[in-house]
Amino acid sequence: MAEESEVDFLGALPLDMSIRKNTDEGRPCVVAEPDGRIAQIYREIARHVAAKLSLQAKDYTTKFPSIKVMNN
Repeated sequence: MAEESEVDFLGALPLDMSIRKNTDEGRPCVVAEPDGRIAQIYREIARHVAAKLSLQAKDYTTKFPSIKVMNN
């Protein structure tokens, strides 16, 4: 799907019952099992997202006021 949509593939999670169970209980996998395989996958995906975001150009144009010069 990522290739068809021409977007970067950042990672995939397995179909694992513990993800559903922990989510239903309000406990993210990284909290319920911080050293588990699924938590490692989440962290790897987060690193990929952070790396991609760090490569984006920063637009600071909204940080500066607009200046208008009016001649009367």
